[in-house]
Amino acid sequence: MLLGTYTPKLDDKGRLILPAKFREELGEGVVLTRGQDRCIYVFSNAEFEELHNRIRQAPVTSKQARDYLRLLLSGAHAETPDKQMRVTIPAQLRKYAGLNRELAVIGAGSRAEIWSAAAWEQYVNDNEAAFSETAEEVIPGLF
Repeated sequence: MLLGTYTPKLDDKGRLILPAKFREELGEGVVLTRGQDRCIYVFSNAEFEELHNRIRQAPVTSKQARDYLRLLLSGAHAETPDKQMRVTIPAQLRKYAGLNRELAVIGAGSRAEIWSAAAWEQYVNDNEAAFSETAEEVIPGLF
């Protein structure tokens, strides 16, 4: 399970070093793709394959499923970390997520997410109050 928030820097070649706590899960290879909320989703190869298999089960007649699959897969890039555990974020995805040098990499359970540090801070500020008020509605019986 991927957990926590980390603040690596993006280098001049568009690479970031994977957080040490994520390396066991992601060190063999990752798939980077568009995420919702203008971040980049980072899946292990196995997790992405499982996600793809679940999405493929949606009926081809569903416009929503087709749209989601097209955007998810057309933005996807398979990457293998180098010896320093760096992965390159393609320019198209850096532009999509508005990335500059300062990043926030968060663990979101089965995936990691890469955000611009400013966008992540804004997201947390915008959603923190609602977070404390909705836990019971989102996950019934949790508390």
